[in-house]
Amino acid sequence: MSIAFKEWQVICEALASGRQSIILRKGGIHEGRDGFRFEHPSFLLFPTKFHAQNDHVREGNFTPDKEWQLGDAFQITHQAEVLYTMTLTDWEKVEALMPYHIYTSETLKDRFDWEGKGMASGSIHVAFVRVSELKPSLHLQYETRFGGCRSWIEVPDEDPKHRSRSPVIAEEARSALAQEIATLCGHKVSIHS
Repeated sequence: MSIAFKEWQVICEALASGRQSIILRKGGIHEGRDGFRFEHPSFLLFPTKFHAQNDHVREGNFTPDKEWQLGDAFQITHQAEVLYTMTLTDWEKVEALMPYHIYTSETLKDRFDWEGKGMASGSIHVAFVRVSELKPSLHLQYETRFGGCRSWIEVPDEDPKHRSRSPVIAEEARSALAQEIATLCGHKVSIHS
């Protein structure tokens, strides 16, 4: 089994293309008493089919489709490694991240202001990730256990060590971007390579 992170398909595509290297998350309603956190250092990107994705992003395109149905075949094509995380409690710093992702300002403001499940209003979690393409990709069929409003799931992965991983952004450019975003947010971070 491998850990997968559920994210809108349009965001997975932005991460896979190198357009976005950060994930901004408040959490789902099934995150548990302590709320959401980036608890895994590496995870597969599991694309979800939330029907209104296009209403919450400034670019990218998602063709609205029905949610995954039992037995639907799909692929997981990318993996993310967390290089650093931070929790932002200053809305101006969240706004300063607009050039680095595709979410609308309204979507992030709603997440930032939301309170519940161990998560305080006026905060949002940010992870800077190194995204790599998996070759070959992981082919799965949709199962009941993949559903629900939660961020983390386990997916069957019989042979993860025999997949190559190709970073979508060159190391030097990724390192500079990681430092730029950390500095913009006023965080001193140790960036893992």
